[in-house]
Amino acid sequence: MRISIDGDICIGAGQCALTSPGYFTQDDDGFGTVVEGREEGADGPLVREAARACPVRAITVEEE
Repeated sequence: MRISIDGDICIGAGQCALTSPGYFTQDDDGFGTVVEGREEGADGPLVREAARACPVRAITVEEE
């Protein structure tokens, strides 16, 4: 699967980083980002749960 965060939508709530810290982090301004090198091949229920936990639905999870 491929994961991404729309930086134009993200409000920096941090739910992604709290839910799945192996795949998400926050930048210096507090906005969510995908951990470098983890954009492709993400798996597991925590990535999907992080997408569901995002209050503004800024995370996209695409099944390949």
